[in-house]
Amino acid sequence: MTNPAPPRKSPDQPWRTEGAPEEPPKPPGGRRLRGGWWRLALTALVVYLIANLVLSYLDEETEPTISYTEFSKQVDTGNVKKIYAKGNAIQGQLKKARDNPEGDGTYTKFKTERPTFADDGLWQDLTRHDVTVTAEPVVQHRSFLANLLISLAPMLLLVAVWIFIARRMRAGLGGAGGMLGRKAPPKPVELEPGEQRTTFADVAGIDEVEGELNDVVDFLKNPDAYRRMGAKMPRGVLLAGPPGTGKTLLARAVAGEAGVPFFSASASEFIEMIVGVGASRVRELFAEARKVAPSIIFIDEIDTIGRARGGGAGVGGHDEREQTLNQILTEMDGFSGSEGVIVIAATNRADVLDPALTRPGRFDRVVQVSPPDRGGREAILRIHTRGIPLADDVDLAQVARTTPGMTGAELANLANEAALLAVKRDQRQVTPADLSDALEKVQLGAERALVMPYEERRRTAYHESGHALLGMLQPGADPVRKITIVPRGRALGVTLSTPDADKYAYTEEYLRGRIIGALGGMAAEQVVYGVITTGSENDLEQVTRIARGMVSRWGMSERVGRLSALPGDAQQAYGLAAAPQTLDAIDEEMRRVVDECYEEARRALRDHRGRLDALAEALLERETLEEADAYRIAGIVRTTKDEP
Repeated sequence: MTNPAPPRKSPDQPWRTEGAPEEPPKPPGGRRLRGGWWRLALTALVVYLIANLVLSYLDEETEPTISYTEFSKQVDTGNVKKIYAKGNAIQGQLKKARDNPEGDGTYTKFKTERPTFADDGLWQDLTRHDVTVTAEPVVQHRSFLANLLISLAPMLLLVAVWIFIARRMRAGLGGAGGMLGRKAPPKPVELEPGEQRTTFADVAGIDEVEGELNDVVDFLKNPDAYRRMGAKMPRGVLLAGPPGTGKTLLARAVAGEAGVPFFSASASEFIEMIVGVGASRVRELFAEARKVAPSIIFIDEIDTIGRARGGGAGVGGHDEREQTLNQILTEMDGFSGSEGVIVIAATNRADVLDPALTRPGRFDRVVQVSPPDRGGREAILRIHTRGIPLADDVDLAQVARTTPGMTGAELANLANEAALLAVKRDQRQVTPADLSDALEKVQLGAERALVMPYEERRRTAYHESGHALLGMLQPGADPVRKITIVPRGRALGVTLSTPDADKYAYTEEYLRGRIIGALGGMAAEQVVYGVITTGSENDLEQVTRIARGMVSRWGMSERVGRLSALPGDAQQAYGLAAAPQTLDAIDEEMRRVVDECYEEARRALRDHRGRLDALAEALLERETLEEADAYRIAGIVRTTKDEP
């Protein structure tokens, strides 16, 4: 059974824990909010001023100002309902709305100014027309206190929200990721009752790595024995290897085997847009680990923050990344007393890590985690098929032989795909056919429902037969496992060849055989049809990659000599790593090697044209040929070379 990932206490906690004792929750309250009060006061002032401006704009008297002549006219016509006078200023209200002669629209309420020289008997006119002279303004305005309270309302709301968020952050229930103050880290949690921790029994295929990590387990179990001898355990262990080789599983197995708390986090989870958050989270993580020491901290994909630092001043995200890295370096160097805490990190780019991270005293031990060998693959398959009912004729050793180079994660996916196929086919057990079809789907892609014309299917059959026949004829070549003209992924047909035993070093003869086999499809089309099609694009890419490595990296060219003229990644800086004369020589030698192999491929196919035709006709009839049938139809005896 695959163990689930360690749980998180809350989404804002950037690490997961398992095997740590649960601490009782602390009572709420306690620490005062620190810092940020001057920003709060400044924000309140800005809110107050903006609110005042908005209120002043809204409170602008909406009653229009009319001329005193217009006012007298309305009084004379008896259209004035009431007025309020203060000094020479007059506010009033009409009985019926009138057009504003000095503005747009109509008006009912108005204001005007009585000239000081006016002597027009205004009071008598008002009395005669029953106009009410009020003691209160016709248009009421809010007092200064009311304006103040209304303008303070947004600020009070802001303060309430601020305190609410800060308290939630202190309680570890979320928040703004450190924007409003430092949050208290969530407490570790225990595994669910009955849940088993990962141990070395759940790890297979990497026994030599287990041997190196057993030192860590023994130290965590018996620290006194090491201290009596004056021995110090490495502060950090770096697991380097391709993706899917089980680095995370190994780290969890070390903690489970030693029975110590395990803190797991991805390096990218420490990085935020706000500078300083990552360093704060690192401090909190180490502080939590020290509380329950001895313990293990696991940081996955450490190259995210551990890349070599540049010489210039960092800005933005680079500055945050470097601050986080500096905090990790400080914690691991012992300045903060991290004794009893062992850091395990994983990466598939150990070459880009900062030298300060990999020096002794930080990550003292670098463990290479490589893809498993054949025996390891068989053990991994047995682990991942423990919960899958297998048919009696399933041979996991044979499956392991046909999956060289596959990692633990890929083998787990293979077992799962086979189980899914068995369910779709209404079977009670997984059969060898299910595993074979699952391997094809994983390596070659899913089948495509593509209807091809007969002539194109025939050309594809000859193309794949050319690959297969040359693979069978070349001495030391990888055995042909399957030939198919069923379209899969981007390919119209596929020839699958895998070695009987894992290979770790390749001879020039073997590499030339690989090139000849890859050119077999193009050669067959030219021998039979006299044409070259676009179906050889992937073959030519493979040929170019092998030929370039032979000439420029592996010293298999007398003209170029015994030197590495191009970097390992030929797509990077090609044309800048060597002198122009050397690059010209590399190109000429690559062409010579490929041309020689192509002529040999055409010659072999012409000499064995009958076998080529037999394979092509069988493919057209059956679409797919398994290993035994392919060798039988070609009339070639299959010799088995197994591992010692």
